[in-house]
Amino acid sequence: MERYYQPEIETMPRDQLRALQDERLVKQVRHVWDNVPYYRAKMEEKGVTPDDIKGVADLHKLPFVTKADLRDAYPYGLMGKPKSECVRIHSTSGTTGKRVMAFYTQHDVDLWEDCCARALTAAGATKEDVCQVAYGYGLFTGGAGLHGGSHKVGCLTIPISSGNTERQIGFMQDLSSTILCCTPSYAAYLGETMKEMGLGPDDIPLKAGIFGAEAWSEEMRQDIQKTLGIKAYDIYGLTELSGPGVSFECSAQQGMHINEDHFIAEIIDPDTGEVLPDGSKGELVFTSLTKEAFPLLRYRTRDICQLNYEPCSCGRTHVRMAKPMGRSDDMLIIRGVNVFPSQIETVLLNNGYAANYQIIVDRVNHTDTLEVRVEMTPEMFTDNLGEIDKRQKQLVDGLRSMLGLSAKVKLVAPKSIVRSEGKAVRIIDNRKI
Repeated sequence: MERYYQPEIETMPRDQLRALQDERLVKQVRHVWDNVPYYRAKMEEKGVTPDDIKGVADLHKLPFVTKADLRDAYPYGLMGKPKSECVRIHSTSGTTGKRVMAFYTQHDVDLWEDCCARALTAAGATKEDVCQVAYGYGLFTGGAGLHGGSHKVGCLTIPISSGNTERQIGFMQDLSSTILCCTPSYAAYLGETMKEMGLGPDDIPLKAGIFGAEAWSEEMRQDIQKTLGIKAYDIYGLTELSGPGVSFECSAQQGMHINEDHFIAEIIDPDTGEVLPDGSKGELVFTSLTKEAFPLLRYRTRDICQLNYEPCSCGRTHVRMAKPMGRSDDMLIIRGVNVFPSQIETVLLNNGYAANYQIIVDRVNHTDTLEVRVEMTPEMFTDNLGEIDKRQKQLVDGLRSMLGLSAKVKLVAPKSIVRSEGKAVRIIDNRKI
C-alpha cells in the first residue's frame, strides 16, 4: 500500500493544486519585486511588474534567471530576506566558476525537510527504520537535506557522511540500517566493496536506497538493486532551489514527482527560451513558490527532460519529470553529434561492465577525438591481448550503434580508475573550446 508523508498535499486534485500555485506565485513575485533589487531590475528591463502576474498562466512573462545571474549577484545580491532572518547557507562546488550561495530561513529549512520526508516515505521509510545518510555533509545539500527529512519521518538517523567504506558496511550490519542515502556511484562502490569482502545482499538489512546528485541510468539502477538487494529510488534537486527533494520517485518508478506546491516546472526550447507544449523534450525551468531567503523565478536548470501529466498509479497527483537525459550545457558535442554520458553508460552496463569509466575528449588536427576508458570487472580481467582486443571492438561497435560515431575504447585493470565518494568525475574534456 502506497504511503504518503503529507497525503492532503501529495494527492490534491489538480485544479486545487493549480489554484494554490496561482496564489503562491502572485505572492512570491511581489516578494521578489519588493526585496530583490537584482531581479526587480530584470523585470523592469522586460517591462513586467507584479500587477502583470495573475497566476501560472502569466509565468512566461517573467525573465529567466541563469547561473550567470547567480554568479553576477554573488554573494548576497539575490537574497530575499535580511541576513538577520537567515539561518543557513549551502553552496555548489564551484567547479565551473564562482560558487553559488543559497540562503535559508528556518521556514525554508522546514519546507525543504518536508520535501525530503515525502521522498523517504515514498521509498518506504517509517519511524521504525534506520536511515544511513552517506551523502556529503557541509556546504553540499545532500547530507543536510536527507538528514532533516529522515528526522521528520522519525527514522533513527545515522549522519555518517561519505567515505570510510568498510565502516559504512560495518554500520549497516551493526545498526541494522534499512535505508541508504548517497550518490549512485558511491552505492555502486559500496556494492563492489561488499563483494570483495565476501558479503552479499543477505548480509545487510537494507531494503531501499535514495540516490541522486549525479546522472545514472536504468541499467545502473538494476545493477545497484541486484548488488545491494534493495529497491533503488531516484531523487532530484538543485542547491539553487533548496537541494534534494525538488522531485522524487514513488513505488511506480515511472518518473519523479515534482513537489508542485513548492515548485512550478516548465519545459522550454534551450535555444529560443520558448515554452514548449506538454510532453515535449527540452530544458527544465523551475520557479520556487515558497522559498523566502533565495527565491528564484524561472531558473534555467540546463537539465534536458520531459514532464508527464498522466495520472500515476501511486495516487500522487503532482506532475512527474523523466530522469534528465543530460544537460544542455554539459552535453558533449563531438564532431557535430550530441553525446550524453548516460548513453555511454548504457552500452557499458549492457555489456557486463561495472559503472566505473571515464570519457576523455580531445581535439587532434582540428578533429574531435573520443576515448572511453573502462574498468574490467575482476571476473573478466585477463592479460590475453587477443581477448582484450575482441572485447574492446565489441564496445566500439556498441558505442557506434548508440552514438552514431566512432570512439576509441581502452579496457583497464579493475580499480585502476580513481574512485569518488562524492560525484563521480566522468568527463575529461581537453579541447580548448
